[in-house]
Amino acid sequence: MKTLRLYGAGLLVALLLTLAACLPGGISGSGLGETWTQRTSTLLLRDNLASVAYGKGLFVAVGEGGTILTSPGYSWTRRTSGTSNALYGVTYGKGLFVAVGDLGTILTSPDGVSWTQRTSGTGNALYGVTYGNGLFVAVGAKGTILTSPDGVSWTRRTSGTGNGLRGVTYGNGLFMAVGAKGTILTSPDGVTWTAQASPTSNDLNGVAYGKGLFEGLFVAVGEDGTILTSPDGVSWTQRTSPVSERTSPVSKILNGVTYGNGIFVAVGNLTTILTSRDGKFWTLRAPPLGGHLLGVTYGDFKFVAVGGFPGIGTILTSP
Repeated sequence: MKTLRLYGAGLLVALLLTLAACLPGGISGSGLGETWTQRTSTLLLRDNLASVAYGKGLFVAVGEGGTILTSPGYSWTRRTSGTSNALYGVTYGKGLFVAVGDLGTILTSPDGVSWTQRTSGTGNALYGVTYGNGLFVAVGAKGTILTSPDGVSWTRRTSGTGNGLRGVTYGNGLFMAVGAKGTILTSPDGVTWTAQASPTSNDLNGVAYGKGLFEGLFVAVGEDGTILTSPDGVSWTQRTSPVSERTSPVSKILNGVTYGNGIFVAVGNLTTILTSRDGKFWTLRAPPLGGHLLGVTYGDFKFVAVGGFPGIGTILTSP
């Protein structure tokens, strides 16, 4: 009986350890999202990077001056974009990379190497782009929303707001756009958009969808360390942010968020990186210093974050 009791205790400990590994801030041996390595080459990264996406076995990062870099993982190659306009967002879908930027710039590429400029029909800056349910959706200044089934032909949609839209994602059958003054818009089809009640008036800069621990969850991030979560895109809850106690407003800005392998990762100014397994409780990480981080993505079992200072780009990877 003593042996059985010991076995039972050992089994209980094992179960508790397994549960702890799944909880926020729990035990993790992979280092994914926890440890970060700087991949910056100042000779290569002459321009600040704003966004990064993964598709077809390739990471694509975009930024100032029409900068486009590609990488299968760790080494990066500069590509010719054909534009000097700043690029603010990039995504992958339907076998195509789509990058968007200043003055309504839209570029597409089947391989991340050769890029073609498309007609957007707007001169407004485009800050974010996503793909979902057979549709590309780009958002930008003055409430601009564009949609395209193929990345080539774009149609302007009515957003119902004049506020700048900074980020967009797709999840759980819903497109979600966020922006200035706490703006939150949702759409089931990318065409008809509905404004949702927001618990903040702070600018929202990024949004992502992930499964979390127990439920699917939208996570939006922005100024003053703002972190909002919603299971349905309609009802939103403000979460405690590890950076909200910082004294400098600049140091509290969160710029982007993504989800991968059971982990949400948010990035922000002064090389801020936060991680969470459920989107509700967040841990501040200590990556190498690399300026302001503006974008982050997940692919090939790793996170890649990009940013920098004007004239100097930064790339961090984890693990």
